Order: sequence, then C-alpha cells, then structure tokens
Amino acid sequence: VMDSSPEILDFDSSDENGPENSGIFLQQWEAQVRPYIEMIDFMRRIGIEKELALPSIAVVGDQSSGKSSVLEALSGVALPRGSGIVTRCPLELKLRKSNNGSSWAATISYNEVRETFHDPAQVESYVRRAQNMLAGDGVGICEDLISLEIRSPDVCDLTLIDLPGITRVPVKGQPEDIGDQIRRLILKFVSKKETINLVVVPCNVDIATTEALRMAQGVDPDGLRTLAILTKPDLVDKGAEADILQVLQGKVVPLKKGYTIVRCRGQSDINENVSLAEATRQEKEFFAKNTHFSHLLEEQRATIPCLSTRLTKELVEHIKSSLPSLRDQIHIHLSAARFELKNYADGPPLEPERMGPYLSKHYLISVRESVKQMTEKYDEAHRGRELVTFSDYCVYESMVKKHVGDLRQPALDTLKLIRG
Repeated sequence: VMDSSPEILDFDSSDENGPENSGIFLQQWEAQVRPYIEMIDFMRRIGIEKELALPSIAVVGDQSSGKSSVLEALSGVALPRGSGIVTRCPLELKLRKSNNGSSWAATISYNEVRETFHDPAQVESYVRRAQNMLAGDGVGICEDLISLEIRSPDVCDLTLIDLPGITRVPVKGQPEDIGDQIRRLILKFVSKKETINLVVVPCNVDIATTEALRMAQGVDPDGLRTLAILTKPDLVDKGAEADILQVLQGKVVPLKKGYTIVRCRGQSDINENVSLAEATRQEKEFFAKNTHFSHLLEEQRATIPCLSTRLTKELVEHIKSSLPSLRDQIHIHLSAARFELKNYADGPPLEPERMGPYLSKHYLISVRESVKQMTEKYDEAHRGRELVTFSDYCVYESMVKKHVGDLRQPALDTLKLIRG
C-alpha cells in the first residue's frame, strides 16, 4: 500500500458553467478519486476488515432525522421508507459513476447471495428482501452487512455505510432492549478511528439533544472525524434561521469537518410523485431565494450536489491519511503469518499420488502416543492370563473402532466441503 498518487484536484461546483465543471476536469478528478475508493472496497471484499479497520463513512441519525432522504438524494434511488426501524442491517452503499453512455445497473450482495438488476425502481424491494433474509420478517435488527453497488452516470464515486436509526421506545414486536441493540451496532462502526461519522440532524430540533450527535461526540470528543448534515430547513420556524446559522458556523457544537445543510424530498413530495431530479432543482431554488441561507450556496455548504462532492473528497483524503497506518498494520500481520507458516514446513503435497502417504504419515505421527497410552491402559484393565507383551485381539479391535469413529465426522465434513 503506497501513497504515491497525485493530489486530488480541488473541485468547486459553485459555477455549473465554469471550466472547473468541464468534461475534461471531471474526468481527471474522477480518475484520481476512484482508485482510492476501489482499493478500500477491494480490501473489504477480500475480508481484510476482519483483521484491520478500513476507512469508511458511517451514516447515523435519530429516527425521522431525514437520513433516508439524504441517502436517496445521493444515490438517485428510492430506499426503504416507513415508520419505525427501516434500516435493519448495515447497508454499504457503493456509488460508482459510469460513462454517460452506460445504462443504470446495481448489484446487491449479502451472505452467499449476489444479484444484479437494471431497474432503479427495484432497489427498495431488493433491500427489503435482503433485510428479511438476514434479520427475519419483523422489526428486529442484524449486524450482517448488505452491500449495494449502484453504477450510474448521475452519481459521484462514493461509499457510505447506512446504519439503523436510533430509537428510544420499542414498537410492537420489538424486544425491550432494541434501543441498546441499535446503539451497540452503531458504536461498533463509529468507535473506529478510521471511520468518518456522518451525523444527520433536523433543523427543527435542538441539535444538542440529538442522540446521534451525542454518540458521535462520545467516541470523537474533539470532533475531528465528525461531519454533520442539517436537514429539513423548510420546517424551521420564522425567526429561528439565525439559530441555524449559529449551528452552521460551529458556535453551538464545534466540528472539525463542519456542517452542510440540505433540503430533500419529504413524504408530501413523495406522495405528489416529485422526482429526485425535480427535488434537486427545488432544493437549489429554495436556498437561492432564502435571504438567510442564500450565501451558503456560494460557500459550498448547501445542497445535495455540494454534499456529494464534499463527501467524496473527505473520504479520499481520509483514505490517503490512513494509508501509512494500514501499510504498517498489513506488514505486521504478514510477518506474523509468515512466522506461523514456518511451523508447518512445506505443507501437504499438491500431487494426488503423494497426498495419501503424506497424510497417513503425519496422522500416524500425531496419534502414535495416544494409541500407545490407550493400548497400555486397556491391557492393564482388561488382560487375562496372556503374557504382558501380548494383547488379546479384542484390544486392537476396540482401538481400531474408536479411531474409525473419531475419523468419521471429519471425513464426512471434508466430503461435504469438496462436493459443495
């Protein structure tokens, strides 16, 4: 793992017609961004995360914080919605920008299942089916990861891990400790220093009282790896806009990575069939016309497109800063594995004709002492008038039967593994 790639280009999307948004610039920017994200995805896919924590962005929020709406706007697809716990398993959302001529496609993976489909409208049903397979047909949660990769010309290269919304009161059918279960699951992700915590907070609540932000502060007290998204600015009471600006300026809860404010589709927009594209247009119009928030557009601190670009840059910079530590940890694990490997000599032969003798030899060496002890104990307990150095046939018959019985289950397990 080496950190030798060129610096990430500074992508300013404030002027949609400016040279920084030309096709050549975007291609250069994407070409530098994608290798970092795909490298971490590959490491996660081959199981390195079981040994090492990998850089990631974890999305957390209280129930009804607008978390699902933000993820929908970023991904361009409808995710499961509803009351109660909607995200019941960690969802790894991998967004990959494809060429303009490429058609939309998605692949969902969990356990041994891997399915590819080409209709964006099917995302919700596929995710719900995966959650039901892992967490059961109910309202429980599960720690198993669902991976959803979306390839589209309309998204940024970005990977997010969506976590269940924080709840305080269990609903019908949920265990009494469901809140504690969710907190333990969230802490499993946000506690890692390699994780950027993306906290979703509604504008129409007191930010200091949100459980999601409190949890982030608990594991990141200095706010070095926490970024907050303020949602639902259209629900702010008139006269309270100044308070929101205080939050955005970090004067209420300081965060190193700061705040971004967005306005996504609400339930009424969905009921009226407002498309995601139309919602994006309405979002920009909302901020442009709002006398309190309009300057945030120029500062790149408002709207989903700005958030999308910023998250990609944050993730890539986080990956780059984590590479030296990852490299050192991989070398440590590799050295330990090589040291342990020396204890196994050359290992079993690959030629079929040599496998039988090799396994027989090594098995006999490992059980010789136990066979000797068993025979001596049996002789001492059961021999009759035979000479001390001669055992009855029954001794050997019993010994052989016991060993055959010990070998039966491993042999059956190996047979199933080979046939599978």
